Amino acid sequence: MTRTLDPAPPPAAAPAEPAAATPRPSARMYRRRRIVVFGTLGVLLAGLVGGGAYATTTLNAPVPAAAPSVVDPAPIVAAPQVVDQPDFGAWAVGAVGFDGALAAGNDATAMPIASIAKVVTALVLLEEQPIPAGEGGPDIQYTDADVAIYWDMIAQNGSVAPVAAGATLSLEESLEAMLLPSGNNYANSLAIWGFGSVDAYVARANAWAAEQGLTTLRIADPSGLSLANTATAADLVRLGELALQDATLAEIVATQQVDIPELGTLKNSNKLLGTHGVDGIKTGTTDDAANLLFSTDVAVGSSSITVVGVVLGGANHPAVRQAIAEMIDTIAPGFHEVVAIEAGTEVATYSTPWGDTAAARTAEGATVVVWSDTPVDVAVSAEPITLAADGADVGTAVVTAGTQRIEVPLVLDGTVDDPGAWWRLTNPGALDAD
Repeated sequence: MTRTLDPAPPPAAAPAEPAAATPRPSARMYRRRRIVVFGTLGVLLAGLVGGGAYATTTLNAPVPAAAPSVVDPAPIVAAPQVVDQPDFGAWAVGAVGFDGALAAGNDATAMPIASIAKVVTALVLLEEQPIPAGEGGPDIQYTDADVAIYWDMIAQNGSVAPVAAGATLSLEESLEAMLLPSGNNYANSLAIWGFGSVDAYVARANAWAAEQGLTTLRIADPSGLSLANTATAADLVRLGELALQDATLAEIVATQQVDIPELGTLKNSNKLLGTHGVDGIKTGTTDDAANLLFSTDVAVGSSSITVVGVVLGGANHPAVRQAIAEMIDTIAPGFHEVVAIEAGTEVATYSTPWGDTAAARTAEGATVVVWSDTPVDVAVSAEPITLAADGADVGTAVVTAGTQRIEVPLVLDGTVDDPGAWWRLTNPGALDAD
């Protein structure tokens, strides 16, 4: 019997390879990550929990001051003013509140001042006998001695005002008789009434001049008749400013005429009065020359400037008046208002390491009146700040123009807050040390 052999069974299929598995981080890598993360937290936690000294110091340490970045405005300078100047004698022009002369020529040479000396007489008398507002001052009785002085002045070819024995005038009326028609006789009579004698008056007048710093002013008599009454133009400008400070005197020299019952109508010898804004002060006449100490008010924007000047040594009064009128007409346009800085102008900025920013701004504006090319400068002085609220004072901006000086407060626009605990703990090196 034949046996049939069964074929060999097919080989079994090899089992499929399993898919590749994602490699797992090693235990060493886990340890490194834990070191980095927990190490940083550990530092913070050590400061907060375990290191109380670090936390206390860091959280309470002062923050660094923020220094200002300042922007100084550029100076403002106008073109120089050209002034028509006299081509004779000595002259000077100044302005109340402005230092030095606006313009001058030969102003350091002492020259005869003639009846401008009567301004000194009035000021020295009013220092001894001030006249309250609305009053006329003490009464003065005139006698035969005053009539004799009148005739003596006429004999010397001096200007006079009428006087009568037995007449009674107030001090104010007597000053009007001296100043308006330039009565030499009233200058002498008032000097004797006030000081006992002409010599006593002269001594007091020269002492007064020295007290006022009028170092070149020399007084020889109350009327100015003597050529020994001398001064520089520069000192006479100062004398004019002093005259305008006395309300009684300023009112008298601005008066064109006055009616006094005992004397009649007295007219001011200053024929420039009322023109070109002139409101004073005193003429002076010698045998050889004409002088005029003058004042005028110049409107500048919302304010007014008082200009005081003098011209000495003119050939005659018409020539002096013309020279002064031309000066005034060219001086007046030289004054101008300048807005030195406006309110709200940013003049400094602040920036902190933790990202706060703020600005210093002017709390108000400043406007000045200047002459000619006087520069207007603004100097900013802003203070460093640490923590500050909006509106805090942070310094000043100082405006200067000649002798004028205005301080403008600076306020903070913005807030500089504390940076907070997180910034402090993560930036310990940026904090100020106690």
